[in-house]
This record gives sequence, structure tokens and C-alpha cells, in this order.
Amino acid sequence: MKHVAAAGGRLRRTPLQEIFWTRTSLLLTVLVVVAGLSLWIAGLMDPGTGKNLVTSLGTGTLISAIVGFGQTLITASASQKALVTPVIEESRRALEDLSAEYRALNKEFFPTDVFEATTDPDPAFNRALMADLDATRQYFFRGFSGRHAAARLLLSRTERELRAVIADPRDASAISGRARYLLRREAGDVDSEQIQSRLDEEIKIGLVGLFLARSHCAQVDITVVADPPLDRLEMFDDSVWVSLYSDVRGATKLYPRSLRFTEGSFLYNMERAEFVRVSQSRTGRHFRITSATTRTDFLALFEKITGSPLSEEQFRELEGKFHAFRAEFSAVAELGS
Repeated sequence: MKHVAAAGGRLRRTPLQEIFWTRTSLLLTVLVVVAGLSLWIAGLMDPGTGKNLVTSLGTGTLISAIVGFGQTLITASASQKALVTPVIEESRRALEDLSAEYRALNKEFFPTDVFEATTDPDPAFNRALMADLDATRQYFFRGFSGRHAAARLLLSRTERELRAVIADPRDASAISGRARYLLRREAGDVDSEQIQSRLDEEIKIGLVGLFLARSHCAQVDITVVADPPLDRLEMFDDSVWVSLYSDVRGATKLYPRSLRFTEGSFLYNMERAEFVRVSQSRTGRHFRITSATTRTDFLALFEKITGSPLSEEQFRELEGKFHAFRAEFSAVAELGS
């Protein structure tokens, strides 16, 4: 049998060895010594002087030692199976239960995937997110503009319901939060007015993109709010993705750190409840686009959302900018065309 080294250089015995090398070993040693002495004494004795009795004593003692040794081995093995094996099995089950509990805690409180901030779109991040999008019936989007949501919908293979919460272009404070983030990233290369003008255009491009993506959706519900959270949220039936624009550590990157949580997590349930609350609140303005929405209908809807009329020429210009954005984003993110 193999010995396992213990602390301090001493050797640890198995339960079978402990049984054999303690009291039983002493008894067997005594029997062997008695048997050996009896047979040796019997060899020195003359016939008829009790030699047969001493010989019988030695032989019987030797047989008892042999039988005792065999019985010890059998009993020790059986004892190990009866006592040690159940303890090992119980320990294994306890460890499995503990592992299952830790896995449940991980699922509830820890992200399944973490993608660090990047300057360009991360192909791995976008492939994983698109896989969740293709498997969902509902797509909840909360962000500054709907450009990325619209681009993803046009790349998806199935139809779904989209509910989007975006910044209100009629409220200057809705743009200021994202503008501050971009000012930190661009470090004074452009001023605040230039950034706000660009962000205002992004919202308009996103609205045109959502209109173009209506054929991929059962319906598109849009809620515009004056104070959208800085972090972007994309929620599906089985997961939620959070892009941390509020994380100042990633402010030098265009695409922030992103986390994925599963449907059974605490964050998923919390964010879903908050999204439903915001998308149904009276403080936001609510609009709907369906497959039956015509371009004329959309031009009127666009004016209600932005407060600015949109001509056919301006629509075509924004449409061209959206398709250029979608093509660039799809190529860099390796999502196909």
C-alpha cells in the first residue's frame, strides 16, 4: 500500500494500516513468538516427557496467528468499506451541494461575460450579443440613440418586438450627459457645442434607422426621456447586456466595458422592472412604428419627436448616413452585411 506524506516528514497510514499496525499487530507478534518458542522447546524435549503437548501448543498457536492475520485483513477491509466509504461519499455529496450553491450565487450576482473597453467594436462582443438577439422574442434597448439597435435588427434573421428608450432631442439636458463622456474621451480636441450637434444628429439618424428596421419587427415602441441613464442596456429573453458609459476608467475608449448577465440574475430582474417602469411612465413621450407606417407617417412622427420638420431630401440624407454607419459598423464588428 502507498503511504501519503504528512506534515513534518511523517508518513500517514490508511485505516487498514492503522488497524493492522496497532493492537492487532502486537497480538499477532505475541502469538508468533509463543508458537516459535513452543516448537523450539518441543524440539529439545525427549519423547514421552510432554513433548506432544508442547508441540500441540506451538502448532495451535501458530495456526491461530495465521488465522488471526487473515481475519484481520478481511475485517479491516470490511470496516473500511462500512465506515470510511460512506464518509467519503457523504463528503462528496456535500462538496457537490456546495458547488451547486456557489454556481447559483455566481449566476445571480456575477456576469457570465466581461468585455473590456475598446477603441473599435469588439467582434467577440458583437457576435455573442447577436446570438442572444437571434434567439429572443423581445428586444429591450435603452441608450442614447437607436443607431446600433437598428443596425443589429437589420442584420438579424428573425422578427421580434423592439422597445427602445432613447434621449429626448428636444431637451438639451438629455444630450449633456453623453457629451460630458465624449469630452473626457476626446480630451479637448472638440468643444461641447460640436459634440452636442453631432449627438443631436445621431439621434435623428437612429430614428431613421428604426423606421428602416420596422420590417424586421412586429412593432417598434419608442420612449424618449429627458434624463436617460448614461449606461446602455440591451435586454433579451435570456440575458441582459450593460455597457458602462458611467465607468470613468473606460472614458478614453469609444466603446466602454460591457457585462452580460443571465435571465436568472438579480441584475436582470432589476433592470427589466426598471425598463418597464420607464417605458410606461408619464414623464416620457411614447411613439410607435409598425410595418404599416409609411414614409409620410414617419415624417410626421419625426417632427413630433424632434420638434423639427423633416423634408424628403433631409430624410434621404439621414438614410444615407445611417446606411454608411451600418456598413462601417458591420464590417469593423465582423457581423457581415
